[in-house]
Amino acid sequence: MLSTPSKLRSLHDFSFAELEAQLVSDGLSATHAHTLWRSLHGHADAFQTMPTNFLGPLARWMEKHLYSEHADYFLDVPEIVTETRSSDGLTRKYLLRLRDGNTIETVLMGYEGRFTVCVSTQVGCAMGCVFCATGQMGFTRHLRSGEILGQVLHVQRVLRQDFGKSLRNIVLMGMGEPLHNYDAVMKALTVVADVRGPSLSWQRITISTVGLVPAIRRMADEGCPYSLALSLHGATDEQRRALIPVGRKWPMDELIEACRYYNRKLGKCIFIEWTLIAGTNDSPEIAHQLAKLLEGMDVHINLIPLNPTAGYAGSASAHSAGLEFQRILRAAGFPVTFRQRRGIDVAAGCGQLKAQAS
Repeated sequence: MLSTPSKLRSLHDFSFAELEAQLVSDGLSATHAHTLWRSLHGHADAFQTMPTNFLGPLARWMEKHLYSEHADYFLDVPEIVTETRSSDGLTRKYLLRLRDGNTIETVLMGYEGRFTVCVSTQVGCAMGCVFCATGQMGFTRHLRSGEILGQVLHVQRVLRQDFGKSLRNIVLMGMGEPLHNYDAVMKALTVVADVRGPSLSWQRITISTVGLVPAIRRMADEGCPYSLALSLHGATDEQRRALIPVGRKWPMDELIEACRYYNRKLGKCIFIEWTLIAGTNDSPEIAHQLAKLLEGMDVHINLIPLNPTAGYAGSASAHSAGLEFQRILRAAGFPVTFRQRRGIDVAAGCGQLKAQAS
């Protein structure tokens, strides 16, 4: 039997099974879990007052556990500190304040016929990637699953109100290293993909990592259905460690073998993310090294010109260098695209999120 929590807990931290078990342990019928679950993951901002569709037993439970002076629970509805809109007319960056006062950034991106949200998974980041504003912040704490989910629900509300549209894609490429916060991330995504709740297709969810080898193998062993994007940025240990300190913990051969294991185990393509930095990792020689490194793997390579951050002096590669880099990789048989840049003017691009007002 579950007991009433001794301290406040977010209802958005519950899985469906946990919520159902809690209600049943408190004497309610399991059918009430469906009503509460749909409300929590559809219109949680409407919980300022008791939802009108709640029957007596559930309404009384909510009155006691959510609305009373001695409430046991709260909701993850983050406060909007600032909303910054890009001149591209398609990107909005939200600085959101969490319950403990920490802030994170979440980015809504519009494309032709679809909307994507870039979600944060930590306050700051422990990986220390030299060209990333979040990495330059250092690490504060992990986000709970409800705080990760709360960003998705926030964007869903915005899309409903302002566009009459729904969210299509989720990328965990915001603040933090998702696989460093593995359990909370996977729990949040299970809720996001639940057909009884937000019901976003798992095929449209991408988890980005700088290469935490044990977690990549764990994803493979657990049959994780989400897409995996690997921020590689170097074709040798020396190149990679200069940009991504975690490369010192897991050498390139271990990382690539983990990715090959993922390919074999799941039969899924891995997206290779490559930030093009002038004079650092954009030469034809490095392109050939990368092609050799990835030989025989099921990958799709995304090239991303470096976005500027205050803590890194590097600059984006010249367009001609990027095109030559792409040509070499394509000639080696790899699908290669330039990822669309969004919101650079409001520091909403890859590597620019830093949890403070712009």
